[in-house]
Amino acid sequence: MRDQILSSFEEPFASALKIIEETVESAVSDLARMVAIDTSFPPGDGYPAFAALMSGLLEPMGFHCREVTVPEELWRVSNGPAQGPRVNLIAERSGSKPICGLYYHVDTVPAAPAWQQDPLCLRREGQRLFGLGAADMKGTIAATLLALRAADACGVELAYDPMLLLCTDEEGGLYPGIRYLAEQGMLKGHIVNFNGSAAPRIWAGCFGVFNLQITIRGHAVHAGEGNRTGSGINAIDGALPLLNALHALKPQVAAFASALPAPPHASGPLRPQLSIAAINGGTSGGQVPAELKILVSRRYAPEESYETARAEIEELVRTVMAKSPELRVEIDLVGHLIPTSDPDGPHWPRWQKALSLGFGYQDSDFSKWGAASCSDFGYVQQTGAMQEVLLGGLGRPESCIHSADEHTTTTDIVALAQSILAYLARDFETGLIPEHAPSK
Repeated sequence: MRDQILSSFEEPFASALKIIEETVESAVSDLARMVAIDTSFPPGDGYPAFAALMSGLLEPMGFHCREVTVPEELWRVSNGPAQGPRVNLIAERSGSKPICGLYYHVDTVPAAPAWQQDPLCLRREGQRLFGLGAADMKGTIAATLLALRAADACGVELAYDPMLLLCTDEEGGLYPGIRYLAEQGMLKGHIVNFNGSAAPRIWAGCFGVFNLQITIRGHAVHAGEGNRTGSGINAIDGALPLLNALHALKPQVAAFASALPAPPHASGPLRPQLSIAAINGGTSGGQVPAELKILVSRRYAPEESYETARAEIEELVRTVMAKSPELRVEIDLVGHLIPTSDPDGPHWPRWQKALSLGFGYQDSDFSKWGAASCSDFGYVQQTGAMQEVLLGGLGRPESCIHSADEHTTTTDIVALAQSILAYLARDFETGLIPEHAPSK
């Protein structure tokens, strides 16, 4: 049945769809090279090496690549987790067609402790491809290269000139790369954001999130002196009341129900979240710990005020820690993504058709929903560069994204590549190309 569907298209488009299936091993090879470069955030110091790798892959395909580095004063936080230059890569091919931006964030989360093998070495088990960032979202870059090579090999005429946007700091940074590109007026046309799932989803938007780093400082001495009056001040002990207070705030935060449509698999409405995401402090059993860093992550609904949500946490910290005046406390904003509002627009119907071709969906399979997960495209909308943002990707509930054994499959890479090829191709669903519509 699948072969009949592919063969029903005219040449050279039909041949390119088949070549994607026949040459998927090239995408596996590309993905292995991407996974091998550690771009985890924090700290995000692998961005220059990743940009160099991608330039080496894209320039032989006729792309002109340029690096755009986010100025340090925009993302640097004293004692914050980010390190190294924030190097974004824009890859374009000269042409006269409308531009379609293809967006990817190149950072991953750090590898979870439960990985049983090297997360930076792609491991294959049948169709499954295991590696840090395989699904979120380096596999989507490999799928794009697979699609573009097939189009070039078969001479498929494109409706759009692709513009690849390989961006930094989506996974919690203070100043995501796509924000800087939008503010500098570097975005063109419309954009497909591949930070999504392989589900038949029409994106309704998403929550925002901010991360506060709370630093508590005491005084270090030899642990054997810790019981002596006027000696060490244990920062970890001093933080316990604050940790309890933050934990008590969690259900209060989650009491609010957002009107943003929940995913079909959700058990109820989307709700805000507060989590203690990381704790780091102490050095050894022989020393009273002088410093503790607590990372608090707050996901907030589009209906909520960021300023109010942040002030609530900061006021709680000041109130609780005022009872321990011997401790010094600092609060730093180290990451922030604002909500993305409904990104609907004229290109969505054709993108939906392209996803149906690649993944085998029917129109009736699609539904519109949002998520408590977050995106850096709220900043793009905020600049006025564009409101419409298409969404796709490789994520599935079983993909273990952000956890050990993250993986994608060769089947999904082929499906996404065929979807991308269809969307870019001139001869696919021509009547749904907004740029071809007669002007009124």
